[in-house]
Amino acid sequence: MLNQIKGLHHVTSMASDARRNNEFFTKKLGLRRVKKTVNFDAPDVYHLYYADEVGTPGSVMTYFPFPDIAKGRHGVGEVGTTVFSVPEGTLAYWEKRFADEGVGNVARTEAFGEKRLTFTGPDGDSFALVEDKADSRAPWVKGGVPGDEAIRGFHSVSLRLKDGGATEELLKFMGYEEVDKSGNVRRLAIKNGNGADVVDIESLPGAGFANLGAGSVHHVAFAVEDRAKQLEVRKALVDTGYGVTPVIDRDYFWAIYFRTPGGVLFEVSTNEPGFDRDEDTAHLGEALKLPSQHQHLRPYLEQHLQKLED
Repeated sequence: MLNQIKGLHHVTSMASDARRNNEFFTKKLGLRRVKKTVNFDAPDVYHLYYADEVGTPGSVMTYFPFPDIAKGRHGVGEVGTTVFSVPEGTLAYWEKRFADEGVGNVARTEAFGEKRLTFTGPDGDSFALVEDKADSRAPWVKGGVPGDEAIRGFHSVSLRLKDGGATEELLKFMGYEEVDKSGNVRRLAIKNGNGADVVDIESLPGAGFANLGAGSVHHVAFAVEDRAKQLEVRKALVDTGYGVTPVIDRDYFWAIYFRTPGGVLFEVSTNEPGFDRDEDTAHLGEALKLPSQHQHLRPYLEQHLQKLED
């Protein structure tokens, strides 16, 4: 069993409109845009990062907004719901805020003894807020949401799978332990993590497969401290039979990718070097930052990428 993984690092999803996506996360959810860059493989498309003040691993929601991309179809083989942590007793605040802001499909639920508020994003993305009184992570407090109510980071992700057994074994190999179960959902958690410690596996044998598009999660990333730990994880996964990519430099972290038995794309990302490698903390997410291989495109991109509100 591995011991290098310390919880979630980031979740990356697809969107259809950059401006609407930016407005939702910075104005309605009150997160900070910590990086405005482009997709490495499609540089005419933004890669936007939203998080706490500094982009702490375990708080980072990222998006590829492809203009006019078809809407995704939810089903099995995907991350179902991305769940954020908020302080105990704050769901009433968020319920009112969402009503005022026109956020869709808001509903109170409870799972595993936790009060939660489910809602959808601009492209039908599935989200929830969970009250977690034990979460001591510091929030971003300049996004229009008071610090006592603000999002702390991720609480968990849920995976929708035809059969969760093989993916559950993979997560246990990655250092997770089963801590609870309810109906067709098994909850796994990592000890001594970064606060974003939980993965729920929902088994839906009769459901159809998901189709990637706007509102879909592209991949979920897990955090390791540094490149040495990442290489240890990569070797262990390869030795177990997984087809893992070489290490890829993503400017703000190094990444490896592999497909899980249930079809979800996993990434393992380093906590280093962080989002302040090319901007000081006070000005994260303000300027358009380009990977070195795309710097020559700057004049074109600055003219053609959709303008975003700060």
